[in-house]
Amino acid sequence: MYFAIIGEDVPDSLALRLAARPAHLARLELLAADNRVLLAGPFPAIGEETGFTGSLIVAEFDSLESCRAWAEADPYVAAGVYRNVTVRPFKKVFP
Repeated sequence: MYFAIIGEDVPDSLALRLAARPAHLARLELLAADNRVLLAGPFPAIGEETGFTGSLIVAEFDSLESCRAWAEADPYVAAGVYRNVTVRPFKKVFP
């Protein structure tokens, strides 16, 4: 089943993001190699703010619990980039 992982950044997270980005992307590349990633990317800040406000990952996991465990082990969590992470089931309809 697909799950949406929504990470919300702390204010002024850009420096933290850049430092943790290689490790964050390496984990996503492992999921992608198993054809488990539907989509992934950041939410760009708009206006006077620079950087990002969070991220969205939609990927396939065996259970809600396994997805939550994977999400909580993200390098962005360990680096303090995310102030909150939400995991929800996701059903792809389009395209």
